[in-house]
Amino acid sequence: MHGPPANMFDTVPGYEGTVAGGGGGYLPPPMPSVPMPVPEQAPSPPDWHIPSISEDRARQAFATYVSSKCCYSSAPVREGVITNMESFNTYRYRLETFMESRSTEWSQEPYTGQPVDAGVQPTPGPWQIAAQPPAFFQEHKQTIKVPYTSSVKNCHVCLGMGKTPCTTCAGAGNKVCRVCNGSGYRHSDDRCTHCNGRGRENCSSCSGSGSCRCDTCRGKRQLLVFINLNVKWSIEKDEFVAQDSSGLRGQKLEEVSGKELFKDAQNMVYPVRGFPDVSVAQASERFVRDHQVKYAQKSRMLQQRQTIELIAITKVNYMWKGKPNVYYVYGNEFKVNADDYPATCCCSVM
Repeated sequence: MHGPPANMFDTVPGYEGTVAGGGGGYLPPPMPSVPMPVPEQAPSPPDWHIPSISEDRARQAFATYVSSKCCYSSAPVREGVITNMESFNTYRYRLETFMESRSTEWSQEPYTGQPVDAGVQPTPGPWQIAAQPPAFFQEHKQTIKVPYTSSVKNCHVCLGMGKTPCTTCAGAGNKVCRVCNGSGYRHSDDRCTHCNGRGRENCSSCSGSGSCRCDTCRGKRQLLVFINLNVKWSIEKDEFVAQDSSGLRGQKLEEVSGKELFKDAQNMVYPVRGFPDVSVAQASERFVRDHQVKYAQKSRMLQQRQTIELIAITKVNYMWKGKPNVYYVYGNEFKVNADDYPATCCCSVM
């Protein structure tokens, strides 16, 4: 289908960058009318003490992990002797920004008598139109027809005819007879009964008329042309996990939850201050600044929330067959990581 010509769309004040099919980008929101609140000193989280897990709990987690692996022998679980357990704590900081973005596009639909209101009143700006927001941190989309932008135009595809040339027969209304291949005869002198000897048959797609109903205006000859406002509510999220010295790979911690130490939700949060782990405070400062720079220009930031979780990691050292080995138990779920498990085989279940 041809794209609509540019002169089909009127100039609407406040909507000059609007194009058909979208692609005009998100529209900057107006400056907030209320001044930004002054940051308060964020309260320091209490000094949480996470009790280290018992040997029984560590052994139980280890046994569950090994039994889930078909090629792991359970001998190290039964016979291994725990020699030392070390507790490590690390922190995960998360910043989420819930925001509303607006973009516009010219749209069209067959004209069947809908109200035509272009120019009746000044068109409200893209950020003046009321939309129904979802609850905070619920992603959602809404499309709203912009008031006072609807006008009627002749359909640009069929030039107001309501019909377009049939694509099956290229507008001829007939095509080569499929029975006689256009010769008019079946065998030697037998005239083809399918086409009565004409060598051509009526096109079944257009019933021989050579034209079909225009798909764009559905035969109505005219289009209602208007601007659609597309409103999108979305969440942007960044996470930081503080380095720890346990030796467990950081990406493993993505699979587990921790104990929530701190949660703060406001229109705009301020970086966490006074947190014992300096790298968490630095990540908070960086993320809050980055979200402001990246999203405030093209979106209205409705709510932010930041959380700090403590993720407990226990490093378990054990002896099996006279050799030292290690496994880790981590997170609220007591997940286990044992990369160098000493008794694996890939041929039988033991």
